[in-house]
Amino acid sequence: MLFGSEMRSLRTFGFFLRFFLTIFLGISLSTAACEAGSAERSMVVTATAFNSVVSQTDSNPSIAAWGDKLKPGLKAVAVSSDLLEAGLTRGTTLRIEGLEGEYVVLDKTASRHRKRIDIYMGVDVRKAKEFGIRQVRIYWSDSTGK
Repeated sequence: MLFGSEMRSLRTFGFFLRFFLTIFLGISLSTAACEAGSAERSMVVTATAFNSVVSQTDSNPSIAAWGDKLKPGLKAVAVSSDLLEAGLTRGTTLRIEGLEGEYVVLDKTASRHRKRIDIYMGVDVRKAKEFGIRQVRIYWSDSTGK
């Protein structure tokens, strides 16, 4: 049985080992990538942007399809139903080529869309219009083995 100080020592050692490997060997170790059975997937999709305004959604524009509350500054996306089937389910984090940071799947697009993400841009309608429609590559970790 390990005591508190031994556990802290092991965690500190693990941190410095990851730091050394990352900095000096150029190896990126992420928790998600180290999980058994997970693999990074990527796909080119059509990307658009949306806002939490009544004219683009419904009478309650701050509530996403699964009941999550959307608020400006949140990095969230809606995905088409075929992407849900491909493993981009609610809560999945993904990276979008050309944009900084990670985004979380919190909403669904209209059922007519295929291979489509809709990036949440708060209430900044001008920013969403400037984004337009683009083809982008998205990246996510898939632990389902699909």
